[in-house]
Amino acid sequence: MAPQIDPERLLSDLKTLRSFGACGNGVVRQSFCDVDMAARRWLAGRMAEAGLEARIDGVGNVIGRSPNDGRALLMGSHTDTQPRGGWLDGALGVIYALEVARALAEDRARAHLPLDIASWMDEEGSYLGCLGSASFTESMGDEEIRRAANSDGRSVADALIAVGLADQAPARLEPERHRAYLEAHIEQGPVLEAEGKLIGVVTSIVGVRTLTLTFSGQQNHAGTTPMALRRDAGDALIVLAARLREALGALAAERTVFTIGRIVFDPGADSIIPGRAEMSLQFRDGDEVLLDRMAAAVDRLMEEANRAGPVRIELAESSHLESAPMDPGLQDHLAAAAERHAPGQWMRMPSGAAHDAQIFARRVPSAMLFVPSIGGISHDFAEDTSEADIALGCQVLASAAASVLEELNRP
Repeated sequence: MAPQIDPERLLSDLKTLRSFGACGNGVVRQSFCDVDMAARRWLAGRMAEAGLEARIDGVGNVIGRSPNDGRALLMGSHTDTQPRGGWLDGALGVIYALEVARALAEDRARAHLPLDIASWMDEEGSYLGCLGSASFTESMGDEEIRRAANSDGRSVADALIAVGLADQAPARLEPERHRAYLEAHIEQGPVLEAEGKLIGVVTSIVGVRTLTLTFSGQQNHAGTTPMALRRDAGDALIVLAARLREALGALAAERTVFTIGRIVFDPGADSIIPGRAEMSLQFRDGDEVLLDRMAAAVDRLMEEANRAGPVRIELAESSHLESAPMDPGLQDHLAAAAERHAPGQWMRMPSGAAHDAQIFARRVPSAMLFVPSIGGISHDFAEDTSEADIALGCQVLASAAASVLEELNRP
């Protein structure tokens, strides 16, 4: 018999976590803000109550370490949100991990198994995407992480001083202990709902390239400056954006997506020709070769625009996450648990969103489980999942975690 979760306890903790930064149906809880740190302290307390050795480490990760020895399974996700975020994005996986730890501890046959859990700092990238998991896996150096800054120019180093963590050491992956990583998440898309499925077993996570293009022209009067004499940064941005749409669309495969998510004109007034403009461009696919082709197309179009003038364009890569296949063996554990608790109502599928699991996949076998998102909506206050689907997903994860741990700790 599988370890049994407590749906009421699970939902109660999810709703309590939701109260930290609640805004209507959604949550505003960005990394290192006061409400984020309050949520982390509450979570550490809940981990300690569950019998775990809980701490907030030197980058803000909340770690709950099992007192049990052996080959451990690591589980978690993130509790920070987008600027206008949903209540389940990331938070679901963290509270799932907590509930699975409690379910294992309450199961006499499995109480000896070591499950470590975590809430990773800043997956959403207020300062640096997947900051916490990159620190934990040492995928990035400490100094590079501390130099990362948010949109206000505040560095991670400054944030750590402000929240009293500057003197704490970052926690690290322990290769001899941590033998596998599992993460649960809402799908953040419409596929499960459209297919009538209740569980998604993730096969791979897409690569993500995010670029910032800066346009430098000449600010001037919108009424007195002849069109032929203008160095209009805003106009140059619009022209290049249209060319990018055409070029990237021609390269795109079936699951390729690309987005201009942010445009800024400076100074942004009706009667002023913008002297400076900036836009973000992000593209995603599971094929790294295709992503390279798309990056090359952006470079080519930017160089053509610079040769034509009169506006100067510069490009910087804001973030670069490589695609990551999920471990086949761990996928099979999730699939078996899904078939046990939701026979015929699960499917294998790729993830179109980035997750901490793709950082862990470079260091340790990793896999993910999805539950449906109502209407396919995420990164929005309207994000939601039914309570029945939330409870089912956690029970599937508990069964899979027990199966993985038993396999890891066979003599």
